[in-house]
Amino acid sequence: MDSTGKLAVALASARGLYGVALAVAPGRLGTSWLGVAAAAPPVHVALRGLAVRDLALCAGAADAAVRGRPLRPWLLASAGCDVADIAATLAAGDAVPSRSRAGTIALAGISAAAAAALATIGER
Repeated sequence: MDSTGKLAVALASARGLYGVALAVAPGRLGTSWLGVAAAAPPVHVALRGLAVRDLALCAGAADAAVRGRPLRPWLLASAGCDVADIAATLAAGDAVPSRSRAGTIALAGISAAAAAALATIGER
């Protein structure tokens, strides 16, 4: 596996770990992002769906890297999902705590930029 593949697996692993944590404790992680509304069980449904999205992206990217298959589609999908998370958080406005908006922009922004950069420099 080349260095791009190794970096892609590291990035995907971070996304996968977040997905596992979000699936197991949606209220706890969701509250730090969405505020008190995330404590409601119906919100856990959407958060667990988001967790599965992240786990699927992790598995797809890791599988592609290990098998020497194209990484670019998985990396671009990851970047797109991160940008969508930023957009959705900003669209919610003041319903999302300001600290959480800043954290989402920072974390998802860094993740999107890293995935997009890997997608452009990778040979596959």
